[in-house]
Amino acid sequence: MVSTSPTLAEALAAGPVVLDGGLSNQLESAGHDLSDALWSARLLAEEPEAVVLAHLAYYEAGAQVAITSSYQATFEGFARRGIGAEEAAVLLGRSVELAREAARRALAGGVAGPLYVAASAGPYGAMLADGSEYRGRYGLSVDQLERFHRPRLEVLAAARPDVLALETVPDTDEAHALLRAVRGLGVPAYLSYSVAGGRTRAGQPLEEAFAAAAEADEVIAVGVNCCAPDDADRAVEIAARVTGKPVVVYPNSGESWDAEAREWCGSPAFTADRVAAWAAAGARLIGGCCRVGPEAIAELAAGLGR
Repeated sequence: MVSTSPTLAEALAAGPVVLDGGLSNQLESAGHDLSDALWSARLLAEEPEAVVLAHLAYYEAGAQVAITSSYQATFEGFARRGIGAEEAAVLLGRSVELAREAARRALAGGVAGPLYVAASAGPYGAMLADGSEYRGRYGLSVDQLERFHRPRLEVLAAARPDVLALETVPDTDEAHALLRAVRGLGVPAYLSYSVAGGRTRAGQPLEEAFAAAAEADEVIAVGVNCCAPDDADRAVEIAARVTGKPVVVYPNSGESWDAEAREWCGSPAFTADRVAAWAAAGARLIGGCCRVGPEAIAELAAGLGR
């Protein structure tokens, strides 16, 4: 049967679409220990049902797009855990299948569709698991970064997600590598930078960073994630102006992590009343990242009339 549902690009052209929130905080709230270099990707092998339930919670809260648990899933990272390339490819594909299963359950339970799946591809620094995805400038060339990303993106694309989520990108070198790596895969992508103070994490101006994707036909949205809500405000306007594409935005809660006390501090700055301003500035794919849970996504969805 041929699907009559709109593609994600078509849905974005029609109006705002709701992304999910932080997958790791949802898994942790359900009692799962993610203190591991593979982070949520570990559960792809060990507790796949937990991943389904986390995605389902967001679909039931009003999210229309679930981002898979493959952010930190790489052939290199799995190899360090003794997982060979063949099994690693199976696990990468499984990340898409688990999100699809959550969508099926949500629809069966009465959630209005269509529901979409975004296959997460985190930056090179996420594989290192040392925080370098928030610094960028790894000392690798664009060609080297493209060779790192392409095999994983090929496997994720073969699982037929609705979009490839090139997310938490810290600098323009990696953005150029990712844009090369998605060519010819037959699956659209969105490109999302992690930013701070009006620049990429590596310090490049956002105008320069967003311009990298302006002419990329594969890219259906450009924007930011895993940043403070305040930093997202201006980034949305710049991304829309520079690229003319729909904007993706999903910041963190705004709380800060106290490494010594090992706890989150401060008050959340992610509030539903920001959403209208983002949408007015060109945001079309809107959700939350770290510490943004189903309750916040429900408020966001309600604010967008979803």
